[in-house]
Amino acid sequence: MFYPLSKIITALTLPSNLAALTILAGVMLITRANARPETKRLGRHLALTGLALLCLLGIVPAGNMLIYPLEQRAASFPAARPGDRFAGIIILGGFEDGWVSTTRPGLAINEAAERLTEGLRLARAHPDAKVVFTGGSGAFLREGANAATPVARWLGDVGIGPERIVLEDKSRNTHENAVLTRGILKPKPGERWLLVSSAFHMPRAVGVFRKAGFDVTAHPVDFRTRDAGDMLRPFESYPDGLKRVDMAAREWVGLLVYRLTGRSDALWPGPVAP
Repeated sequence: MFYPLSKIITALTLPSNLAALTILAGVMLITRANARPETKRLGRHLALTGLALLCLLGIVPAGNMLIYPLEQRAASFPAARPGDRFAGIIILGGFEDGWVSTTRPGLAINEAAERLTEGLRLARAHPDAKVVFTGGSGAFLREGANAATPVARWLGDVGIGPERIVLEDKSRNTHENAVLTRGILKPKPGERWLLVSSAFHMPRAVGVFRKAGFDVTAHPVDFRTRDAGDMLRPFESYPDGLKRVDMAAREWVGLLVYRLTGRSDALWPGPVAP
């Protein structure tokens, strides 16, 4: 029940969707048969408000204003040091496109590919650690396809031995990433695990994996902002701005929902476990 409900809540709270729904509500009031003048006036206001939001969110750096604190929080986590020993390197899915990889040769990847490339670098730097990929399909309205097998094949092709590779291919969200991976790895007290994910997603990921019983060291990658100055830099295209603000809003909503439902160990997971 949580999974479909979380998808619906997320969809309804994305800024771009809220703006579009506002426009739709306005148009419905304007075109309503026998609508009173005040109703049509309200409809015009709603439609114009939604349109203004779409335009503003696509250009003003609202997305960077929302995502920068998340990335800074991730950057505050203690980094792995030379000589540190880890039981494994957990690479969160989200960089792979299972829908394409099932019918095309090779491994299809997206803009979050640094999760994979940094995961590989860490795997070579820690040759005794397991290399764990966790990620199924998060598709909701269509049949999904995971890319665990192409990911494993790619890791093998670049020199990671099959005895080191661990796959979890059933998870649909970050909570299931942690719970299902725990079921496979059965982490023991004293074991440390490197957690690789996008910087904007790392606070929630750390909170969830801690709650699941992992002693994780965060390794944030895939930063979307350079510095605080990006919070003042407008976007060059509407799609870029809307995508960024939706991405950040999804993460903030996720932090709140995961804490309220007991899936994370903190509302604002920090460098030290509470």
